[in-house]
Amino acid sequence: MTKQKTKILVIGSTGQLGSELTMALRQKYGHQNVVAGINKTQPSQELKTSGPWEIVNVTSRENLKAVIQKYQIKIIYHLAAILSATGEKNPELAWQVNINGLKNVLDEAVANKIQRVFFPSSIAAFGPDTPKIKTPQYTIMNPDTMYGLTKLTGELLANYYFKKYGLDVRSLRYPGLISYKTAPGGGTTDYAVAIFYEALKNSHYTCFVGEQTILPMMYMPDALRAAIEMMEARPEKITVRTSYNLAAMSFSVQELANEIKKHLPNFCHDCQPDHRQAIADSWPQSIDDSCARRDWGWQEEYDLAKMTTDMLKNLKKII
Repeated sequence: MTKQKTKILVIGSTGQLGSELTMALRQKYGHQNVVAGINKTQPSQELKTSGPWEIVNVTSRENLKAVIQKYQIKIIYHLAAILSATGEKNPELAWQVNINGLKNVLDEAVANKIQRVFFPSSIAAFGPDTPKIKTPQYTIMNPDTMYGLTKLTGELLANYYFKKYGLDVRSLRYPGLISYKTAPGGGTTDYAVAIFYEALKNSHYTCFVGEQTILPMMYMPDALRAAIEMMEARPEKITVRTSYNLAAMSFSVQELANEIKKHLPNFCHDCQPDHRQAIADSWPQSIDDSCARRDWGWQEEYDLAKMTTDMLKNLKKII
């Protein structure tokens, strides 16, 4: 890849992952070479002033085509999606955005000879019958949420377009993502972000999943690096064309609260599980990501303690 010639489009660049990945890509490949694709959410001042941006509606192929051709895009990071809790409230919207939107991106990628497409999947693609401990790369997958259903369908579409059209689609099954730069956005794992905000602002947090709920999580710097490293890997290194399992840490609500208390002794919490508990219970507790480690050298940098220290240090500057 060269900074001068490779044009990258990030669709969904105002979301939790997209807002930070766009900036990371601009810093790595040149600010003018990375186009921020936004829909309804207004981009931050940093996003608007640091490089080009366009309105991108994934449900419109004409809109996608116009942006791709205007900038002569060669690589697409397609991040636009309706998340788990929001998807259960509006399943029709989740299908429109997560499935029809993805298919539009893949169709335009084929039509415009895009070199590579990144599509994030999720641990939500598994399901209640999937082994919960060290969930293997290849296993039973029967998600019972619309979000999970769309992610599994998206994985199968990615594999289909690779086999039928030779489109180089790459994907990661992300665990819950934790970041101090973006507020919670409608995901079941977002308690692990909200708890930090409330710990600093109010010294108290009421969690919407139970005390002993264990879920796989990842700190945002690792999530960004994983996407970029996988996309930079040589094609022959990519052996999984659905979506790679990806892991960093797993912890319960209690374990996270205890880690925060090491820094904020006055912090306390309680749990009042709501409808999101059933979603969390259907997901794995830990992930076997040995394929990613073998194929393209994945290795996380942040564990629970290191992540907690960094989250609190940076959030104190914001709150």
